[in-house]
Amino acid sequence: MEEKLTQRHSNCIKVVLFGPESTGKTTLAKQLAQHFQTEWVPEYMREYLQKKWDESKEICAIEDLIPIAEGQMQAENCAATRVNELLICDTNLLELKVYSEYYYDGYCPKPIAEASEANNYDLYLLTNIDVPWEFDDLRDRPDDRSTLFRIFEAELKKGRTPYHIISGSKQERFDLAVNLIQKLLSK
Repeated sequence: MEEKLTQRHSNCIKVVLFGPESTGKTTLAKQLAQHFQTEWVPEYMREYLQKKWDESKEICAIEDLIPIAEGQMQAENCAATRVNELLICDTNLLELKVYSEYYYDGYCPKPIAEASEANNYDLYLLTNIDVPWEFDDLRDRPDDRSTLFRIFEAELKKGRTPYHIISGSKQERFDLAVNLIQKLLSK
């Protein structure tokens, strides 16, 4: 199982969109991939849980965490083989770890926690909660975004992970993210 959660070596720069629900991660990931003419890795957790919801009206359970993590890493590893310079990831295993610990009273399966610490990314873009929360089948914590934002940021600080907070309008978020990524690409 741990092998399925391992990030394969790649020479591309990996940028992760990271943060609470409904903070514009997917919108920004798509914009950045289009701007830099590269691929983006969608959030597998959303795909997996939406299918589960549509089929049975059931929400995420502990036994879903490993399959979600495996699906996310498989998608990321496959995409990394198709790009040369830059890969945009709309979430990663660290996000799954944060949500697992939040929803399951501090519990996260050990393989996910270990892989989330071992896998490497060049930059995290922590999306702020300064955009309106939008309802969908899977989002359930509109009043907890402030708490979740602090948890997400604390996780990045704990790991001494390079990150920048992305705030403002769609255009301001996009411009800041492009600037940060261009700096990475020019190194």
